[in-house]
Amino acid sequence: MRVRLGSDLIVLNLIGWVLISVIIFFPSNILRIVLGIPFLSFFPGYTLVAALYAKKEGIGGIGRVALSFGLSIAVVPLIGLILNYTPWGIRVEPVLYTVASFILVTSIIAWVRRSRLAEEERFVLPFRVPMPVWGEGVGDKVLTIVLVLVIIGALGTLSYVITTPKVGETFTEFYILGQEGKAENYPGELKVGGEGRVIVGIINHEGKEVSYRVEVVIGEKKSTEVGPLVLLDEQKWEGEVSFVSEVAGKHQGVEFLLYKQGEVEPCLEPLRLWVDVTE
Repeated sequence: MRVRLGSDLIVLNLIGWVLISVIIFFPSNILRIVLGIPFLSFFPGYTLVAALYAKKEGIGGIGRVALSFGLSIAVVPLIGLILNYTPWGIRVEPVLYTVASFILVTSIIAWVRRSRLAEEERFVLPFRVPMPVWGEGVGDKVLTIVLVLVIIGALGTLSYVITTPKVGETFTEFYILGQEGKAENYPGELKVGGEGRVIVGIINHEGKEVSYRVEVVIGEKKSTEVGPLVLLDEQKWEGEVSFVSEVAGKHQGVEFLLYKQGEVEPCLEPLRLWVDVTE
């Protein structure tokens, strides 16, 4: 039994839109991985091969499969490289929509080229793939089996890497901003007893819930303490923090120290501002 003209292309595009729907509505679903692997590693190459080789002659079924994987491996990184130089960047949504558009465009080209051929000349995807028959061309049959095993092994390895990712580096982001929320216009001049104000930010990338505490020190004297601030993994906190200097002097160092989980030593290098304090 064989699929009708263009049905294989329609199925591939439908699977692509199903994947998009799954990612939008169920971002952590296992179906995202099951559909995403062939979507990136096979579909783009398959539709491109279909557009280039509309006739059944010239390339066999196994050759089409191998070439589909190879071209997909070439096309998808190229799409990522192009997206890297656009305002959208390399993110899930832009990559997903761009690859889906590539599959759609090449599918349309393949369908048009097939429709212009006589029915007996068109490539039609069979439901049943015949097993290699031993006899003549034994070397070709062995090569075919090896190629199939390599493809299955590559897909298995890719699936394992995706489903069991390595634990990334754990860290905490700690920064100070001016009152406008930008890395500029920090207080540079104060009067004795006058307040300086900045925005302090903390982002937890530790992979677990962490309790933080911030100290502001001028010279050897603690001016302000903020906390405890309990942040979940990937949670962000920003808040206005003020400090006061009681001693006049130029180029006084204001240090912002970050502690976590009740530790007595700062978990990161102090952040510093330099202010001139006048009478």
